[in-house]
Amino acid sequence: MRIHFQELFDTLHRVLIKTGFTNDRATLSSRLFAETTRDGVYTHGINRFQRFMRMIENGSIDIHASPEKVVSMGALEKWDGRQGPGNINAYLSMERAIELAKTNGIGCVALANTNHWMRGGSYGWQAADAGMIGICWTNTLPNLPPWGADKPLLGNNPLVIAVPRAGGHVVLDMAMSQFSFGALESYRERGEPLPVDGGYDGDGNLTRDAAAIEETGRVLPIGFWKGSGLSLVLDMIAAGLSGGLATHQIPVEPELETGISQVFIAMNISAKDAADRIIADLKSVDGVRYPGERTLDLRRENMEKGIPVEVQVWDDLQRMLV
Repeated sequence: MRIHFQELFDTLHRVLIKTGFTNDRATLSSRLFAETTRDGVYTHGINRFQRFMRMIENGSIDIHASPEKVVSMGALEKWDGRQGPGNINAYLSMERAIELAKTNGIGCVALANTNHWMRGGSYGWQAADAGMIGICWTNTLPNLPPWGADKPLLGNNPLVIAVPRAGGHVVLDMAMSQFSFGALESYRERGEPLPVDGGYDGDGNLTRDAAAIEETGRVLPIGFWKGSGLSLVLDMIAAGLSGGLATHQIPVEPELETGISQVFIAMNISAKDAADRIIADLKSVDGVRYPGERTLDLRRENMEKGIPVEVQVWDDLQRMLV
């Protein structure tokens, strides 16, 4: 089924108001969930909303908490998310980084004690829409085995890099695993094999079977040892700058995943000319896309035709209003 964007937003907003959110916070969180779904990242949009609500119920998310500044060092600030809703905390942190960049040329907010930010790309688009280069990342619960091991000790630690341009922002949004757990879920539900090996099955063999990888939890780092190393240093920097928890300190139960650390950087300098030249060269080969291009295509299609929503997911959302 397809749902118009406004109807999806209104329904999410009503649920959050019923839950006790103030109007402004319900509006921001609902918009971020709806935009994520509109842009085709269904696993971190409406499909993740029920988990978000359960985390509110179990106390992992405090709907009334707002981030507080802890330390200010010029263009760098440390903030405490106080276990507030992750997408609200992340949006406000990038907003603050953008404000700092307007004054200093660059702004960095290190955020501790927050929750899952849902789609990390949202905050890359946010920076790019403000005309700034944006970089942000988060650590996660331990869900990625280091290269050469079978025990999850690292996080898949999503990294977002955004470059603004009038012809369509370039927004790279990637996890440190070859396929995010949301992507594995999508392939499993569609009954499709992964396009390349994404992890290991129960016999220790590389496989394209998403369900087998979910069962073992042995996802493959991007670039093998390189992705493993990148995950490690992103965790070190996020925890070190923010003074928050590192991956090994975060609860391993997904619905208790709280206290995570994030970094948001905005740079108030134009890379437009270079970006345009690079994209023009890239497009000299038919069929090649830049990061974020497919998002723009899906956004246009879903705004025109309505956003694809699973019937069961929509029914579950309606029941939250009863």
